[in-house]
Amino acid sequence: MNNQRLEFGRPVSSKRRMKDLLLQKDNRFCADCNAPDPKWASANIGVFVCLKCCGVHRSLGSQISKVLSVTLDEWSSDEIDAMIEVGGNSSANSIYEAYFPEGYTKPGPDASHEQRAKFIRLKYERQEFLKPSLRIVSGKSNPPSSISKGVKDSFRITSDSQHMEGMVEFIGMLKVKVIKGTDLAVRDMMTSDPYVILKLGQQTVQTTVIKSNLNPVWNEELMLSVPQQFGILNLNVFDYDLFSADDIMGEADIDLQPLITSAIAYGDARMFDDMQIGKWLKSQDNALIYDSTVNIVDGKVKQDMSIKLQNVESGELDLELEWIPLDY
Repeated sequence: MNNQRLEFGRPVSSKRRMKDLLLQKDNRFCADCNAPDPKWASANIGVFVCLKCCGVHRSLGSQISKVLSVTLDEWSSDEIDAMIEVGGNSSANSIYEAYFPEGYTKPGPDASHEQRAKFIRLKYERQEFLKPSLRIVSGKSNPPSSISKGVKDSFRITSDSQHMEGMVEFIGMLKVKVIKGTDLAVRDMMTSDPYVILKLGQQTVQTTVIKSNLNPVWNEELMLSVPQQFGILNLNVFDYDLFSADDIMGEADIDLQPLITSAIAYGDARMFDDMQIGKWLKSQDNALIYDSTVNIVDGKVKQDMSIKLQNVESGELDLELEWIPLDY
């Protein structure tokens, strides 16, 4: 079925269709905790969620919940079609919250991270609140055809070992734009097929592979949830190899303290004009090529940096970090 709508004889843009969906009454509140004005969505489940619940959704893995920002990410037409096919929070919750145990109450906007995480895992990962006839009991089972594709895609059970142990509270989101690499190391005959991996705590995100290029331009944005004890952001560059283990092309550790401390100290960046609010200084103990300043730019807290890759013969990376607070 083609969900493309027409307005005055012309196709309605994807952004407009998403905006119209978000403005529907039931989608103005988080599907999981009822917090107002959700700015995130699970594209394969078909629900809009707040930033606090978004952090838990991301911890489920994209095979269960593919999280996208309504305002920051580019959505494909297929992803928007899937959201529209589900119909939003009310339709999805009629399936995922069909049967609550007697006396059970879903968490509210002020719920703790532990309460929120437990509920979301029970709801989507373990499917505890579905009608019994819809629950997946084996990998060969399939939901009835009446359930939309967007919801079907979310019916995948992960290992029971993924429980609440080790869950931490997130304080915000980090958007890392991997801009480009310069003079990267040769790992094939004359060139390399580089890609970048970022690690923060237990989270790992990765850029696309760029074939045969020692000066690749990615301009690719990666999202990470930031835990309360956030530590160091680890960066590694690898050369993709089809037939053997990928070769390392350098690494670097990125100190997030200047960015996050400055951002929290200033609060709502939208209240300030463009200005510098912090700095990470170049030293022999870090990989910076130049001092890296933290700035408020158009109401957002950003930090540009040029990194010299470590433990490799050559290579530099240009990055842009952006802090996204919980109340964005």
